[in-house]
Amino acid sequence: MAQITIDIPDDLAQKLGPYQSQFAELFTRLITTTLIRQPITDPSVVGVLDHCDTYQEILDFLISQPTSAQIMAFNVSESSQNRLQMLLEKNRTATLTPGEIAELDLYQQLDTLIGFLKIRAYTALKTAPQN
Repeated sequence: MAQITIDIPDDLAQKLGPYQSQFAELFTRLITTTLIRQPITDPSVVGVLDHCDTYQEILDFLISQPTSAQIMAFNVSESSQNRLQMLLEKNRTATLTPGEIAELDLYQQLDTLIGFLKIRAYTALKTAPQN
């Protein structure tokens, strides 16, 4: 089995240690849902990640080794929020293309990931000794 390593702050790594197997599953579902469920050669899905700047924003944020406080304060850019709102509105009023469905699925999974990180960061901040 191949491994991927992500550098995160030591305090966050310690807090996330017991949940390591859950993150592996979450990342596996993320990749499976966005890249494998609909083959990347499908013309309607090609470039989903290219159009999902939010994915890159989150990766860049995690690579920056954020503190727990920075994780709590993290929000995606206004353009990413606008894109999500547009997809949600179109989903209510019209039919999404397969590529748009894949993109919306990706947004949902990224939101879940950030939610998990914020919960853990909040716990770390609340249990940290006060100076």
